[in-house]
Amino acid sequence: MKILFLHRNFPAQFKHLALELAKDKNNEVVFVTNNLETKTFGGIKKYTYKLKRKVPNNCHRYLRFYEESIIHGQSAAEVLISLQKQGFKPDVIFGHSWGASLFAKEIFPDVPYVAHIEWYYNPVNSDVDFGGKVLDIDAKASLKIKNSHILQDLVSCDWGISPTQWQKSQIPKIFRDKIKVIHEGIDTDFCRPNKNVKFKIPNTDIVLTKKDEVLTYATRGMEEYRGFPEFMKAASILMKQRPNLRVLIGGEDRICYGAHLKNDTYKQKMLRELEFDESRLHFVGSLPYDEYVKLLQVSSCHVYLTYPFVLSWSFLEAMSVGCPIVASDTPPVIEVMQNKFSGLLVDFFDIDDIIKRVNELLDNPKKYELLGENAREFVVKNYDLKMLLPKQIEFFKSIAKNQ
Repeated sequence: MKILFLHRNFPAQFKHLALELAKDKNNEVVFVTNNLETKTFGGIKKYTYKLKRKVPNNCHRYLRFYEESIIHGQSAAEVLISLQKQGFKPDVIFGHSWGASLFAKEIFPDVPYVAHIEWYYNPVNSDVDFGGKVLDIDAKASLKIKNSHILQDLVSCDWGISPTQWQKSQIPKIFRDKIKVIHEGIDTDFCRPNKNVKFKIPNTDIVLTKKDEVLTYATRGMEEYRGFPEFMKAASILMKQRPNLRVLIGGEDRICYGAHLKNDTYKQKMLRELEFDESRLHFVGSLPYDEYVKLLQVSSCHVYLTYPFVLSWSFLEAMSVGCPIVASDTPPVIEVMQNKFSGLLVDFFDIDDIIKRVNELLDNPKKYELLGENAREFVVKNYDLKMLLPKQIEFFKSIAKNQ
């Protein structure tokens, strides 16, 4: 079987699936990407494209995201045409709906195309109006056009994949019959509890173990969408209440989702506005994966807050590790976590409740140990990589067979 992957980044969400497919010598796995830096591995054939130009300054502001996607799509299409001229024709195309796969069907019209639909933007009951935000007509119009490239993929794809039921529910009803819910999967063998873990805080001589009181937070960017301001407000008070508490924050001082602050970052803003004992507040940055898992393993309490948006891998990884978790009572979370059974749920904006629930876990570690065990059991049962990979591969094989 010949499988073509299309994604701006490499390997991104497709890492485990592409690697597993490449293990079979009867398969040819080709990955077309804009990631020029990351080296290929595991028998995956990587082809890169460079963007011909940037989005022009005079582009209509509604169209900037769409035009960027078109530029990626055209650049990727040139690579596909070159591969086609060399005799390559895939049996299945799997593309992330973010531009790179936009014109795959124009080049291979009779090849089944599966679109990875991560997020469809809606103006109500979703991320953009969360917390009572009111959108004016201009914002609604801009959001509508932001879906343009996704709508193109929903029309042209033969099948679509969404990682969770919540994410699928955001897609217009007219397209949902062609969308399957299949998560990428969590390596629960690697993300597992470790009572003997030792985590060395980067650039220090401090080594933490399960005997230490550790509050953790981990995300790609320090932003509103993942509740960074709310976490910092709670952490500031918790550190005053608990003199032995260390706070570990994984991730980078950047915005991945949502609005930017003008001439500021949320990290700088929170550090300026709140009081911390900075000898116990540790920004550990973006860690190698094994060190990141150790951060979760050493955690006495992990906090995960999110808008009604894409569910983070980090949340499922924290569940898999068996972390006692305090999480926001928002749709992506409640799909996978049951309050007082596998974690404690809180109102996203209620700082007092976040503090109360964290203290509850830290004061009663034995009492709430079962929460972490239940969380891990749920992930092993429903999101284990070993279980989901065969399902994904069988899905692609059936599509290729019936084309």
